[in-house]
Amino acid sequence: MSTCVSHPMTNHHGPRVWTGLTGVLQAWRERYRARHELAAWSERDLHDLGLSRSDIAAEIEKPFWRA
Repeated sequence: MSTCVSHPMTNHHGPRVWTGLTGVLQAWRERYRARHELAAWSERDLHDLGLSRSDIAAEIEKPFWRA
């Protein structure tokens, strides 16, 4: 005869997983926001920083998950 024993599911990750996930999502959102803000900058703003419109275009074309 076999005995069936029920073991409660255990969370092996704890709250650190959620904290890490939240951090990743915040970083992605900030990259998305910053890249689209760059698109609105004037040529003068870009020139002051030593950036060209093509530099900005290359940055904006990156997906939000790429740094």
